[in-house]
Amino acid sequence: MRAPDFFSASDRERIADSVAEAELHTSAEIRVFIDDKCKGDPVEKAAWVFQELGMEKTRDRNAVLLYLAMEDHRFAVFGDSGVHELLGQTYWDDLGFKMQAEFRSGRFTDGITAGLAELGQRLREHFPKKHDDINELPDAPAF
Repeated sequence: MRAPDFFSASDRERIADSVAEAELHTSAEIRVFIDDKCKGDPVEKAAWVFQELGMEKTRDRNAVLLYLAMEDHRFAVFGDSGVHELLGQTYWDDLGFKMQAEFRSGRFTDGITAGLAELGQRLREHFPKKHDDINELPDAPAF
């Protein structure tokens, strides 16, 4: 099954709404990328996708990517330099463990939206919304 087939139109809308909600009180930018397969290390693939999506071009270098490879049951959370320096790998790992419980039960959309909610709360602590903030990246999941 191809990655887009795992998510209904309603699921995609829920994910986009969750990204928008997570970004509501932060200047950080979040994207969700859903892939078919991941050969090799999912963090390395997430870093590559991050670059392909142009996420390193955000004003404050505070973008975060949630990367999922559906067929291989692999995922990673990847943050740009500004975010990674503050939160670190331990935070990404902890966030992944929280999402993983939902994924193992086949509730992929629930896992993604729970991860986004947690991420939004944490990002607002370090990257509060600025008066001139604009939405630099699309909220809809990419495939």
